[in-house]
Amino acid sequence: MSAHPTVILHTDRPAAAMAVLGETHPDLAVHACDTYAALPALIEQTSAEVVYTVRFDGTPRFPRQALVESATVKWVSVGGSGTDHLGRWDPARVTVTNSAGVAAGMLAEYALGAMLSFSLDLRGFERRQQARQWGGGRVEPIEGKTVLVIGLGKTGTAVAMRAKAMGMETLGIRARPKPMPSLDEVHDPDALLALLGRADFIVCCVPLLASTRGLLGKAAFAAMKPSAVLIDISRGGVTDEAALLEALDGKRIKGAALDVFSTEPLPADHLLWGYDNVAITPHCAAVYEGWDIKSVRMFADNLKRYRSGQTLENTVNPERGY
Repeated sequence: MSAHPTVILHTDRPAAAMAVLGETHPDLAVHACDTYAALPALIEQTSAEVVYTVRFDGTPRFPRQALVESATVKWVSVGGSGTDHLGRWDPARVTVTNSAGVAAGMLAEYALGAMLSFSLDLRGFERRQQARQWGGGRVEPIEGKTVLVIGLGKTGTAVAMRAKAMGMETLGIRARPKPMPSLDEVHDPDALLALLGRADFIVCCVPLLASTRGLLGKAAFAAMKPSAVLIDISRGGVTDEAALLEALDGKRIKGAALDVFSTEPLPADHLLWGYDNVAITPHCAAVYEGWDIKSVRMFADNLKRYRSGQTLENTVNPERGY
C-alpha cells in the first residue's frame, strides 16, 4: 500500500462519488468509470491500486477478473455488502472490503414492511379495492408472532431489533452463536430445520456461499408451517426457486416477499410473477436516497486508514463471504 494510491471510482453515479473524494482526499489521483466494459483498460492505463466498485449493471458482465487478478490493484472496496459477484480471490494478493451496514436499516424496514403487509393482508385489500368489493377483510397482529432471522450480520441484527420492538419472539442463526441484544435465542446453522418449524416469518440475510446456495430448499420448505412467510433479502441462489414454487403450489407456506433471484432481471416468463401471495421487488430493498453517498463516505474513511497503514474496516474473508 502507498500513501498516495491511484484510485478508481467504478459507479454509475461518478460525479457524486468524485465530489466526496475531492472533499476528503483532494491530493489523490482519482479516476471515474461508469461502465463495466471500460474498467479493465482504465485499471491498466492508470496502474490503479485502489478501486471502489458498485455492481450497478447486474452480475453476468461484471469485470471481476480485472479487479481481483490485476497486477496493480491491492484493495477492492465494494459499495454494497455482497461480494459473491467477485467470485473467488486470493486475500494474499488483493484485499476486499464491503460496505456492510450501509443499508442495514433500510433492509430491516423492508422486512418489517413485508411482515406487516402479509399480517394485514394488504395485497388482498388491494385486490378487493380494484374490484370495488366491500367486506371480507381480516387482519392479524405481528405482536406475539415468531420471526427467524437467518444470518445475524448488521442487516439481520437490524431486523431482529425492529421485530423485538414490535413485540415479536426473535430467533436467530449465525455461524458462531452467542447471546445478542434483541434476540431471544441464537443457534448455529445445524438448528435450521427445527427453528423453521417454529417461525411465522423467516427472514433470510446470509451471503451467497457454497454453504448457503440452495439453503432454503425442499427440506427447509417441508419444515415450515403452512402459515409461514419467507422474506428473502439475501442473494439470489440462497432460495431454491424450484423448491419454493413447489411449496407455493402445495400451499405448504403462506407466501413470500422476494427481493433477490437466481437470475436478475427476473425473466418475464418466470412462474413467480403469477402468484398473488408472492411480492416481487427488483433487488432494490437496499436502494434509498443517499445510500450511494453514505457508501462512498464509508470508503473515504477507510481510505484514510489505508493511506496511514491502519487495519481496514469491513475486510471480507472470501471463505465466509463477510
